[in-house]
Amino acid sequence: MTDHSGGPSPKQLARGAGVLYLIIIVCGIFSEAVVRGGLVVEGDAPATAAHILAGQGLFRAGFVADACMLLADVAIAVLFYVLLRPAGQLLALMAAAFRLTQAAVLGANLLNYHSALLVLTGGAGVAGLPPDQREAVASLFLDMHRHGYDLGLLFFALSTIMLGVLVRRSRDFPSVLGGLLMAAGVVYLAGSLIRFVVPQYVAPFAPAYVVPVVAELGFCGWLLIRGVRPAGATTGPR
Repeated sequence: MTDHSGGPSPKQLARGAGVLYLIIIVCGIFSEAVVRGGLVVEGDAPATAAHILAGQGLFRAGFVADACMLLADVAIAVLFYVLLRPAGQLLALMAAAFRLTQAAVLGANLLNYHSALLVLTGGAGVAGLPPDQREAVASLFLDMHRHGYDLGLLFFALSTIMLGVLVRRSRDFPSVLGGLLMAAGVVYLAGSLIRFVVPQYVAPFAPAYVVPVVAELGFCGWLLIRGVRPAGATTGPR
């Protein structure tokens, strides 16, 4: 990859992307596993409501973590475009567009997440509802948030598949990382469609998400530690 005169070098851009990727991973795990995993009791609206009301600070921290993740996603979409456009400018632009669309969908979807708290704390328009009805409405908002998240992942899945193709084409990264990212995109795509088409298979499909975890941690680690390969470096078989 050629250097960019007057701007950051490709290695600096890659390291910056690695930092953003780490923010995305840490914030995503925190909001999903720690916050929602700790507060939301599947199929039990009263228990979920009690947990959220008792842990409002943690619930709000989940909103902040998701917002930080999405802001980092917007920035990393631009960095990936700059880094990978030599491997295919049109494909790099499409990957960025799909990733930015995902960020927009998930950003709007945060309103569903926050609405659950507004309902439970007696926000305007629901103060007169009895507790059981507020719990049911909050549970519906949380379910809408889950569906909205998977809707956003449809766009992210396509972006990740394109990213994998670009990484495989690029001389700056090991082709195995591209293959893993392409596989991760397929898992995201299948998982999102399952949520809407055959929701009874959401739980059985969950173990497949180990593929995206390995792929994204591997790519993030490469960006942070190695950045990009030096120009003219011999790499052996790709």
